Parts: sequence; structure tokens; C-alpha cells
Amino acid sequence: MNPFASQVSLNMQGQHDTVDTHKYSVILPTYNERKNLPIIVWLLAKVFTEHDLAWEVVVVDDASPDGTQEVAKELASVYGEDKIVLKPRAGKLGLGTAYVHGLNFCTGDFVIIMDADFSHHPKFIPQFIKLQKAYNLDIVTGTRYRSTATPALVDAQPGGVHGWDLKRKLVSRGANFLAATVLNPGVSDLTGSFRLYRLPVLRHIISLTVSRGYVFQMEMMVRARALGYTVGEVPITFVDRIFGESKLGADEIVGYAKGVWSLFTTV
Repeated sequence: MNPFASQVSLNMQGQHDTVDTHKYSVILPTYNERKNLPIIVWLLAKVFTEHDLAWEVVVVDDASPDGTQEVAKELASVYGEDKIVLKPRAGKLGLGTAYVHGLNFCTGDFVIIMDADFSHHPKFIPQFIKLQKAYNLDIVTGTRYRSTATPALVDAQPGGVHGWDLKRKLVSRGANFLAATVLNPGVSDLTGSFRLYRLPVLRHIISLTVSRGYVFQMEMMVRARALGYTVGEVPITFVDRIFGESKLGADEIVGYAKGVWSLFTTV
């Protein structure tokens, strides 16, 4: 039996209040997220403030034509330019390179990556941090496909997905099943993009990652396991975007399958 999963160990989690001296940088890649950005920033600020955590949000916008950058500037005037850091790019250059770009401006020692479309609720961030502290983990990733945290964490609720039709659920489940069977990555949700990293760990893994698009997230986890980094999972509830359209299409699905094969033969 894992001693950290015993009831005694679980009861000790979070019982001794200590000041969190870490700073958490959130990288938010955006494209046409004008309506979603104020909501997600307000929720992030609320969560970090309630838990007395140092934070910043690095907005990496790929030249959105809907005025996302103007909204980000307004948010910076409200919360402070030290809290909302806008670092735009010249065009739509992809998710993976958005994280690389955002990392150049992070001043925290932990980095949180998440979607700006409200699919990932900031309320789960304290559980990510709690699990990381309890087991001194390098990475904590959100999972839609587990009912308990791993390693064990008290108060974790079952994960799930809301707002998807049957086709989208089958595509996601199938993608994770394919990757898990072929790559054996040790995590249940390879296609998720809600994660907490130690800054040096993220810098290391991202420097080795060659995939782009939706395969990027999968390769990050596969390489983390190959490099021996410790990874925990917290169940999350994924909600389909409130405003805007999903950017997942047939090309991304085909690219994902090719990415699984590429990782199987190279990592």
C-alpha cells in the first residue's frame, strides 16, 4: 500500500497552514477570445486572491481581429500591468509556440497553462497546488477521465465533460485510448491542456518538443515520463467553450494520429 494514500496521510494534507512563497504564472494563448478573456481573468484573480497566492497572467494573443488585445489592455489597467501581461504576436502561429513565447515573460517559479475559453475553471488550481505540495511533484495535470486524484488527494471530485455531443466525446476518448495503448504515458488524459509545471521543468520539456497543434500537449507528457519527471493528476470538469467556435477540425485529428506514431518511433 502506498503510505501517502493512507487515511492518516490524507488527513494531514492541508492541515498545517504555511505562507505560500511561490509565484504562479498563467500563460493564456488567445485568438478571438474578447468575450471570454474578462471572465477567465476575473475568476483567476478571485482564486489567487482568496488563497493569498502571488500571480500573473501572460496573455499571448495571435493578432486576434476581434479586439482581444484591446480587452487585455483594459484588464491590465484594472488589475495592474504586473498582473496582466500582454505579449502579442504578429499572426496565428500555433499553440506550442505560444507557450514558448509566453515563457520568455514569466516571472513565477510555477507555470499554469490553460485555455482562455472558460473550458478550464480556475477553481481547480488550488487542488493542483495542493497535490504538487503534498508530493513535491514536477507536473500536475487536469484529467477528465479519472474519478480520483493520483497520487491520492482528499476532496478531489470525479472529472468529466459537459457540453460535448457524443461524436466529440468518442473522438477524445479514442484519441486518449490510442495514445495510452501505443505510448503508455502513465496519465489518463493526454489531450488535456490544463496543467501546472515547475518553471525549469517546463522550459526543459518544451525545448525538446517538436510537435505543433494538439499533438503538442501529448508529446509534453510523453517526454516528461521519458525524462523521469514526476506527474500527478487532478480530476477536473471540462466545459465546452461559452463564446466562439471550437478550433478542433479533421486536420487536427489526422495530425494527432500521425503524432502518436511519430512519438512511438522516436521517444
